[in-house]
Amino acid sequence: MVDEPEACGLITLLSDFGFRDEYVACLKGVILSLNPRVRLVDLTHEVPPQDIQTGAFILAATAPYFPPGTIHLAVVDPGVGTSRRALAAACRGQFWVGPDNGLFHLIFTGQRDLEIVSLENPDYFLPQVSATFQGRDLFAPVAAQLSLGVPLALMGPAVRDPVRLRWPEPVVTENRLTGRIIQVDRFGNLVSNIAADLFKHWLKGRPFRLWIGPAVITRLCHTYGEAAPGEMLALVGSHGYLEIARAGASAAGRLMAGKGLPLEIRLSI
Repeated sequence: MVDEPEACGLITLLSDFGFRDEYVACLKGVILSLNPRVRLVDLTHEVPPQDIQTGAFILAATAPYFPPGTIHLAVVDPGVGTSRRALAAACRGQFWVGPDNGLFHLIFTGQRDLEIVSLENPDYFLPQVSATFQGRDLFAPVAAQLSLGVPLALMGPAVRDPVRLRWPEPVVTENRLTGRIIQVDRFGNLVSNIAADLFKHWLKGRPFRLWIGPAVITRLCHTYGEAAPGEMLALVGSHGYLEIARAGASAAGRLMAGKGLPLEIRLSI
């Protein structure tokens, strides 16, 4: 068993609930009823409905900027009420609560300081657990109990085989690098699955041509402002991945495409 971090009294919330309905308010009400002093931070509730991959990406992109002991409650749960497990975990010096459906794949992968339990102790749930809203009745009270210092081990048996997400990996050869778009932000920037370190190591400063849809890009910019208005460009975005953008406009709109769009980079010989 690893040393469990100490909760810091801060819970983040991520979901695909949106704000039109009562769902987010219910999560917060349950948590605050159990621990009125806890601080709540919304990461986002605008994950596309049932889009586990986007939820996983946003969670991994934001969590490192929160202090040790933060509790991350994440609910993107198309399998709610089925036999899928409910999890709580400790790793990276923080806590994680949510469904076992790959939502924490990027968080758990490669971590040695990982402790996961299957949430099976009803003492830490609401008295009645809905088959369709376990975020309110199971995950929210568990997150609140963690913020009060309840150890993971009391909440259920250990888990050693969390569900892995089908995460698209780039394909690398000597003269070609292929990937695909995994995230589109509200500005229409297209984030690829090609990590900056991988791209730079493969490129070694050599000239290249990048094809994405009908667009061809031949240089790597450092900022969006380096390109002329309306020009397509490639750069390393704040997420640490190769990103395709359009100066002053939407790359997604220009290409009429989004997640899953393939891109190919070849060395210019």
